[in-house]
Amino acid sequence: MTQKSNIHFDISERKILLRILDITSVLSLLYLVGLVFNFDYFKINGDHWVWSIVLGLYLTVFATIFELYNLQKASKFEVVVQNIILTSSVTVLFYLLTPFFTPTLPENRLQIVYFYLSVNLALFVWRYAYITLISAPRFNKRVLLLANGKDVDLIVESLQKSDPNYRVVGFINTSSNSKNVIVSDIPEFGVEDVAGVVQTHSISEIVVGLPQGEGMTVFLNNQLISLLERGVYVREYTQVYEEINRRVPVQHVEKHFYRYFPFSRSNQNKLYLFFHRMLDLLFSLIGLVFGLIIFPIILFGNLFANRGPLFYTQTRIGKNGTPFKIFKLRSMVVDAERDGAKFAEKKDVRITKFGRFLRRTRIDEIPQFINVIKGDMSVIGPRPERPVFVKELSEKIPFYEIRHLVKPGVTGWAQVNAKYGMTEEDALEKLQYDLYYIKHRSLFLDISIVIKTLSTIIFFRGQ
Repeated sequence: MTQKSNIHFDISERKILLRILDITSVLSLLYLVGLVFNFDYFKINGDHWVWSIVLGLYLTVFATIFELYNLQKASKFEVVVQNIILTSSVTVLFYLLTPFFTPTLPENRLQIVYFYLSVNLALFVWRYAYITLISAPRFNKRVLLLANGKDVDLIVESLQKSDPNYRVVGFINTSSNSKNVIVSDIPEFGVEDVAGVVQTHSISEIVVGLPQGEGMTVFLNNQLISLLERGVYVREYTQVYEEINRRVPVQHVEKHFYRYFPFSRSNQNKLYLFFHRMLDLLFSLIGLVFGLIIFPIILFGNLFANRGPLFYTQTRIGKNGTPFKIFKLRSMVVDAERDGAKFAEKKDVRITKFGRFLRRTRIDEIPQFINVIKGDMSVIGPRPERPVFVKELSEKIPFYEIRHLVKPGVTGWAQVNAKYGMTEEDALEKLQYDLYYIKHRSLFLDISIVIKTLSTIIFFRGQ
């Protein structure tokens, strides 16, 4: 059997491609404009190579902040246009104001206008080509799913939700009980000739979604081994789910959790923990200084639109289940919990108008930097919860207390990725992100969280 070739860029490959060609397209057009119009503001040669590096660095950072590398949004041109304008505007502004490492401002200020327009045009043209060509169906990853019939729709939704180029073209039902089969829009194929299905439908990957190997017969297993030898990828569902969604599917993890959670060595790496602590202190000092600068505004807003105490403290659970007092700016009405503890909701009537502004901008979190300096918290980590909620969620959600292996954070992987809400389903989603952070904790992931936090603040998505 000759396997049909199927071109596909994985998530990481597409993000790398976007970054490289963003920089390449911008530098290429700037070089061309400089030649045609004989401009001297921006030159690309051996004498001025630092200029290109600085511009590329700014472009990458601000494109990340303004979500040009969010693959779901990168395939929607109307969203991309808005984010390109934001990215290029801030990039050019920072580039113009950076001393020593960028060229001095030209006498002919029209060159700056051409410089700005060139950055925008290069990004517009390249991103339009990306949406038209690479995001097209011809580059979809074509996947065959092995699963119990009743689980198919749930598995398909979870796999295709985060990656618009991931397509499950059909499934093989391994259930022997016909009552377990749920009618799905995804075509069902027989188990007799898996190789034929792979050949006919140009399958590039087989995902096995069978908890504890249920329904995996010797005959089916031998077919998968044969396909694996021929170059077809065969992977387990939880592995694929974690890679695509960047969270751990704890609801599908068996009781032997240690098989699924080879936690990051950074959790015990003294050098990483030292630099992590230094960054905690640095960011905390910057945050508190910023808080002092805007304190008059906060005081004024609290006086007229949030009447009552400015600060409040509350008991939260920290590392190893140790309780501590957290400091925050009050965003709810006084006596908001006179009827007992209750999770905050998206349109919670207890939140004041000024309090909603504090939450959306994350300004209400600034006093928590005091907790970071004290050592109760870190800048990055799982969100600290109250003892009553920890007890309740630990009884309902498997592995919930694993999130207490690290210090809680002012921001974190769950805070910048999970949707707003505190139902049991929302708590489960946030736990998945928290466990992913603990499992993959690294300096690079920490930097990603800081950048995504800036996106959260800029686009007013604070919780």
